[in-house]
Amino acid sequence: MSKKVLFILTSRDQYDDGTPTGLWLEEASEPYNILTEADIAVDLTSIEGGAVPLDPNSTQNNELDKYAEFVAKIKDVPSIAKIDVAQYDAVYLPGGHGTVFDYAHNQQLSSILADFKDEDKIISSVCHGPSAFVGAKDKQGNFLVNGVTLTSFTDEEERAMGLENKVPFLTQTELENQGAKFITKENFSEHVETDSQFITGQNPQSSVAIGKALRDALK
Repeated sequence: MSKKVLFILTSRDQYDDGTPTGLWLEEASEPYNILTEADIAVDLTSIEGGAVPLDPNSTQNNELDKYAEFVAKIKDVPSIAKIDVAQYDAVYLPGGHGTVFDYAHNQQLSSILADFKDEDKIISSVCHGPSAFVGAKDKQGNFLVNGVTLTSFTDEEERAMGLENKVPFLTQTELENQGAKFITKENFSEHVETDSQFITGQNPQSSVAIGKALRDALK
């Protein structure tokens, strides 16, 4: 039987001030293509279901054409409330700034991640996707990432983008506060960390690398 991966995507389409945001397209499309080309089944879902919003900054260089097949698939997806996570071998959470608003402190998502951790299934995420771990706890009531070596979009990268005051928290700081062993590399350089069942990437530049790491972990 082929392995199955559940992609969970953001449903949030703007910052609190109304500026558009959403999913960072490359961070979902590249791993999707890598996995499906390896005959690994991928199902797509989102926090609320329906059409997945795309961060307009992630579609400025012909990405809508480059990833047209994937874009067509996210015009209407089921919500995580309708998903039976027992059938999946891994979960993947791509980023985009939408995620810091609807992944973090999300009890439904936290429960899904607790199930994956308890069953020793792969939990993978890139860039702002690890904001899903913010506030998430395992079935023993401990922070999901306590003691886990990982990475995400760094505080320094957030400041370099000038967005540190538009987000509700800095992902790196929050994960460190929850006991994660956070590893940073140079801003906007490819970087993936693997620690047991956790596979995390630092930024959009890590999209291909995390797709390959997840593929290889499932083989």
